Amino acid sequence: MDFRQLKYFMAVAEESNMGRAAARLHISQPPLTRQIQLLEETVGATLFLRTAKGMELTDAGRMFLDGVRNIFELIEQTTERTQRAEAGQLGRIDVGVFGSSILSLIPGLLLSYRTIYPDVKIVLHTMGKKEQIDALRNHTLAVGFNRLVWDTPDITAEVLMNERLYVAVNQTHALARQKEIAFSALANNPVVLFPSGSRPNFIDYVMELCLAEGFHMQATQEVADAVTGVALVGGGFGICLVPESATALQIPNVVYRPIKKVPAPTVDLSCLYRKEDQSPILHNFLNVARVYCKSHSHAGL
Repeated sequence: MDFRQLKYFMAVAEESNMGRAAARLHISQPPLTRQIQLLEETVGATLFLRTAKGMELTDAGRMFLDGVRNIFELIEQTTERTQRAEAGQLGRIDVGVFGSSILSLIPGLLLSYRTIYPDVKIVLHTMGKKEQIDALRNHTLAVGFNRLVWDTPDITAEVLMNERLYVAVNQTHALARQKEIAFSALANNPVVLFPSGSRPNFIDYVMELCLAEGFHMQATQEVADAVTGVALVGGGFGICLVPESATALQIPNVVYRPIKKVPAPTVDLSCLYRKEDQSPILHNFLNVARVYCKSHSHAGL
């Protein structure tokens, strides 16, 4: 039994006539008759009664027809799903996230992607920079989001946007009364730094900015993430330099002020992925991410 015989059987069953079925299939009647006979021999049942009016399905033939229709429907569904997978519209994408971007930007980006591709399952993994790169290399992740990452021979770090830096300050602090805070103010105040993971990272970037201004900061604490850093600011431990995404954190006693400096200091948000990855799902995800981040970038950054 082969697919062609099932196709021939469907034509004869629907036309109830061997001649009309042969014309529909664009073949002559003798080979069609022979294929139906071979099919009946393979199935081990009489599928048609030959009558003066044409071809009439037997009880076994009607049951076989139901099954064949199911087969063709399954083939059609499978073909459609395969085509959608080829177009990146069906499947799964594993995404690595870490840091302040998950507080505002990434959820909106993921929602935008899910709205366009609702049948692609998004699986999130909270991972630091090194863990993301390792996971990309062993194919546990398809894409990751992080900051201050540089291209390597196998991993692309594509900058999607640059976020302005803000100062998180306790509302009782004198700096909270200012609409903008001069960068030099960091020289006279204890600073909470994050993240405390693998280096170089945002801590090193902040230190470089301070050195460029001609001073060394007073580092009072190094903590794991922006949430902990801003929480310490709320407790009066000092001030904290954060990306704009982190200003979504509503911590008691904490206010956020932009840095008064031209040009405004910024930090990147990059998308990490394997250079050789040709997955259509990844391709679509990156396109959505680029458009979303461009539309949410602030003028002047």
